[in-house]
Amino acid sequence: MKILIIEDEYALLKTMEDFLLSEKYLVEKAADYHSAMEKAMIYNYDCILLDISLPGGNGLKILDEIKKEGKTGSIIIISAKNSLEDKIIGLDLGADDYLAKPFHLSELNARIKAVLRRKQSDGKLLLALGNLSIDFTQRQICIESKPLKLNRKEFDILTFLATNKNRLVTKEALAEHVWGDNIDLEDNFDFVYWQVKNLRRKLKNSNAKITIENVYGTGYKLTI
Repeated sequence: MKILIIEDEYALLKTMEDFLLSEKYLVEKAADYHSAMEKAMIYNYDCILLDISLPGGNGLKILDEIKKEGKTGSIIIISAKNSLEDKIIGLDLGADDYLAKPFHLSELNARIKAVLRRKQSDGKLLLALGNLSIDFTQRQICIESKPLKLNRKEFDILTFLATNKNRLVTKEALAEHVWGDNIDLEDNFDFVYWQVKNLRRKLKNSNAKITIENVYGTGYKLTI
């Protein structure tokens, strides 16, 4: 999978590049409007990570030109601008997702995988893990074709861990992904612990062939 990172903040650009290379993606990068526009128009990418505010121009203009050219790669807007207007404009222009800074790299990876899966499955967000299947569009979990009843938090936890299969997800990243800005993280993650405990019980009682491992003092890892 080939990814283009369009980002003018060097430290963040380097961090994303190193992380995505470690995940075995092919990575190219651009740090200003003109070089980004040139690369986006000449080459094809499976996914473009697009900042809005760039030296020399606006990332939304790049998005608009990409869509006019009929390019089919996924686009995730990554920007410090978290206003509703920017998000609506970006999605209306054809962006596949919008991720506000700051963010955890594990969440970025999950978003990339999600948009790539959607392209590969013609818009149907489906994921199979062992005898468990996830329908992201219908927000439904099935184990051997039998629906598994989960509350909204349990579903969000399971899908986030599933899209980061075999990878450590910290409690902080999990809490911010599922609860967003509606919580005060501080140092207490009891609310995460209890939701994961209930989720594990439901998976075990349904004979799911996946395991949510507890990495002591750090977070969780989903394995098959």
